[in-house]
Amino acid sequence: MISQTDSFILRTHGKGTYPITKEIKRFVGQAGIKDGVATVFVSHTSASLVIYENADPTAREDLHAYFEKIVPEDNPDYHHTLEGPDDTTSHLRMALTRTSEVIPIKAGVLCLGTWQGIYLFEHRREPHERTIWVNVMGQ
Repeated sequence: MISQTDSFILRTHGKGTYPITKEIKRFVGQAGIKDGVATVFVSHTSASLVIYENADPTAREDLHAYFEKIVPEDNPDYHHTLEGPDDTTSHLRMALTRTSEVIPIKAGVLCLGTWQGIYLFEHRREPHERTIWVNVMGQ
């Protein structure tokens, strides 16, 4: 059994989804794992990960609009606004999604569907540096 862990930094420019599939595929290829799993983790409380439609960018635009609607920043009931009006909303959006994804590897390839991509989902307005950890385990 082989296990390798590494990380990379993704610089965001504000709210939105940022593709990271290529970086994950590259790490899987470098690890030389033929059959196993890749675990991807973002170590932040105001960003998350999603596996989502990767062919039509308007699908991600709809995702962004949906989160603006279900977790609006102008809710007067929010108290945790120390870092700005998007403080609580970024944490809530992270809690509604995930901070990790596990993707099977078969014959050295991530088992993603034809239209699936892996994305960092940035929930803050301002640019941030996000650390993404990848662990690949298998044979």
